[in-house]
Amino acid sequence: MNQATFIHQLPKVELHLHIEGTLEPEMMFQLAQRNQIDLPFASPQEVKAAYEFTNLQSFLDIYYQGANVLIEEQDFYDLTWAYLLKCQQDNVIHTEIFFDPQTHTARGIHFDTVIAGIDRAMKDGLEQLGITSRIIMCFLRHLDEESAFEVLEMALPHKDKIIGVGLDSSELGHPPEKFERVFSKARDEGFLTVAHAGEEGPVNNIYNSLELLNVSRIDHGVRCADDEQLVALLAESKMPLTVCPLSNTKLKVFDEMRDHNIVELLRRGLCVTINSDDPAYFGGYMTDNFLAVAECHALSQEELALFTRNAINASFVSEAEKRVLREKLDGFVATA
Repeated sequence: MNQATFIHQLPKVELHLHIEGTLEPEMMFQLAQRNQIDLPFASPQEVKAAYEFTNLQSFLDIYYQGANVLIEEQDFYDLTWAYLLKCQQDNVIHTEIFFDPQTHTARGIHFDTVIAGIDRAMKDGLEQLGITSRIIMCFLRHLDEESAFEVLEMALPHKDKIIGVGLDSSELGHPPEKFERVFSKARDEGFLTVAHAGEEGPVNNIYNSLELLNVSRIDHGVRCADDEQLVALLAESKMPLTVCPLSNTKLKVFDEMRDHNIVELLRRGLCVTINSDDPAYFGGYMTDNFLAVAECHALSQEELALFTRNAINASFVSEAEKRVLREKLDGFVATA
């Protein structure tokens, strides 16, 4: 089996995916028409042409603009279902989805509307596609702590649907310590915690996410390579890093994929995983990310499978569910 075929057929687990970041230009236009929303673009092609980003903020500006078309519960269902069909196509057997409620509540969309649409699609994804999933609510770090506390209160009636809380949006100027108290409250309420750190921001953001937010995973984390002591700590603790290769090159965290440190970190024993982040904006879903890494870095089949094995180990499911996922992976590897 050649490497491209191996990658296409490899069972995958995604742990870093923003559902709003799966809004393809075609669906953006469909929903805009359905909800009578004016877009500053004349066509889906014009939207795609705008996806030339210089940094994280240049992406976020257009990302939040695109989210304006999401109004009704059915919109959130359709968005999530379209992503799950991509998962089926890419052989993603389990996914843990981020959503940004403040992006929607600030526009007058009820929290319950957002979570109901996403959750309904996830249930259908399990029943109709056999894809297991979890959902993680993210706080927007460019907003204040009070806003984060407000959205945490909105989430409490939905503990049966939401497995954890995260921290995303603009990393520069918004360090983890800004949200130490709200993360403490979230943990007290039984939520697991993750945080974006060490993407554009300094190594200190990774340390503080670990120490102050008590996270179970670091989202991105590629700047850990700036600190040998931190790399050793992450390797020893097996702290998962949910790395997003195409995102990192699209946002100029690395100039080119051959400069990316994901394979080096994997070989140094870190629990590194491959993810697609905001695939509608960054040019690729899970298989695309695996292929992009493999095209620029010589990887064995064992190493490619290790990205999935790490993701299974890092996932927020029970040990029994992890065993099922591992059996799917091992069954594939044994016959590849």
